[in-house]
Amino acid sequence: MKPDRMSARSTPAYSPHGLALLRDPLLNKGTAFTEEEREALGLRGFLPPAVMSMQAQVERVLTNLRTLPSDLEKYVALNSLHDRNEALFFRIVCDHIDEIQPLIYTPTVGLACQKYGLIFQRPRGLFISYNDRGRIAEILSNWPYRTKLIVMTDGERILGLGDLGANGMGIPVGKLSLYTACAGVHPEQCLPVTLDVGTNNEEFLNDPYYIGLRQRRVTGAAYDEFIDEFMTAARAAFPGVLIQFEDFANHSAFRLLHKYRDEACVFNDDIQGTAAVALAGVFSALRITGGKLREQTLLFLGAGEAATGIADLVVSAMMAEGLSEAEALRRNWLVDSRGLVVKDRPGLSGHKLRYAHEQAPISDFLTAIDTLKPTAIIGVAAVGGAFTPEVLQAMAKLNEQPIVFALSNPTSKAECSAEEAYRHTEGRALFACGSPFDPVKLDGTTFVPRQGNNSYIFPGVGLGAIASGSRLVTNEMFMAAAHTLANSVSADDLRQGSLYPALPRIREVSAQIGAAVADVAYQRGLAAGPPPNDTIGFIQSQMYDPRY
Repeated sequence: MKPDRMSARSTPAYSPHGLALLRDPLLNKGTAFTEEEREALGLRGFLPPAVMSMQAQVERVLTNLRTLPSDLEKYVALNSLHDRNEALFFRIVCDHIDEIQPLIYTPTVGLACQKYGLIFQRPRGLFISYNDRGRIAEILSNWPYRTKLIVMTDGERILGLGDLGANGMGIPVGKLSLYTACAGVHPEQCLPVTLDVGTNNEEFLNDPYYIGLRQRRVTGAAYDEFIDEFMTAARAAFPGVLIQFEDFANHSAFRLLHKYRDEACVFNDDIQGTAAVALAGVFSALRITGGKLREQTLLFLGAGEAATGIADLVVSAMMAEGLSEAEALRRNWLVDSRGLVVKDRPGLSGHKLRYAHEQAPISDFLTAIDTLKPTAIIGVAAVGGAFTPEVLQAMAKLNEQPIVFALSNPTSKAECSAEEAYRHTEGRALFACGSPFDPVKLDGTTFVPRQGNNSYIFPGVGLGAIASGSRLVTNEMFMAAAHTLANSVSADDLRQGSLYPALPRIREVSAQIGAAVADVAYQRGLAAGPPPNDTIGFIQSQMYDPRY
């Protein structure tokens, strides 16, 4: 008997027995190994005699998890389970995603990254440091699995927390967990990578438990050569691999995306994934108001990757509704740390120039609202509490149903809470958030805010690109994903103020997004083969289901 890696399409290159089998998280079933399996696989004596079902194991894990006093301790416990038994870990995430996703990703993953050196137990993925230059191909050859998806970071801008260096590995690990849980990408196909070029975080440089290079960040041509060596080696080691750039700083993120997007299967979730999930939320809000996107004016608090990524996709969608590019651009405005981005301001960086309009300088966000009269404000600057009562009241004065998206995370960086958004707009705000908030009761009405989390978008996009064998990931694919996500929101969702579908529907939604993305790949000649007769059926057949 050979142990099965839980997929008819995946055959292990070796067949471990005994303790080696129990220590392989892709194969281990723990106390769920049957009597027959224990005999055939050399497990007799290594396990207690009781044979437990997967459901009993799930219940035992949850019972223990719920007694832990803090979310960080729950993160550590779940990470440990992930390292022991992947099938059980993903079964728990899939079946209890409302409870578990905030523990393995935002908001808890932010604190976990800050404490990563302290809580580090077992390596996952590949840590490739600047000292490894010239040997990256050799390092990638050490990876034993057939990788189809890489999430990589250099740790310079982790969530809204800044430079966390090698501690940022928690982000690729968390993202790939969501790829598997939310879209059924097989865990054996996933590779988290941290490219460690140092850190400028003085606290970490002086931290005895810091796990990364103790040097300041490599920059300039040396940095670019290091990234290019990785990109070349990864595509050679894993032909057709999809590479997701994650949590790079602005000055690297735009440049790297533009450099590789037309030659490799890559995307940047902070720019493109955030854009699609935000646009989908706006589409949902407009189903409530009855307005058209081309009629909206959007004011962004923030002018980095997320803001310009969202604005770019909104402009494309407005143009699809008949506006010229100039007209669409004029309906999107950015506010950064120096105030409203305007044409005459000196020293503007490249990604802001497109949204630098003719307008007298305005130094503060509230005055920008009073002047520009936006229908929507979108917070992506990681400035906690920036949507003050005065800001929210101004939006409510201008709009019968103001669109208010507080998308920064973790929770401490949120521009406002759900309760604040509803209370200061008399319950009229159409609200979405970057971190989870509980339902809000106001004047006899219960509002159920839903998180505008990228996990609604990137898993399905990745699934569709991998399943179709697409050579590239295009903006058209993200537009298709945004429309598909918005169309998945039910009338009942909208009546309770939810602009996104319920999280337990995420695998269904991801399959639909995967099919929409794959259809674009087939239509544009980007796919590896001919289109299937039933795209959604084909996509669903590729999805890993974590069962023994």
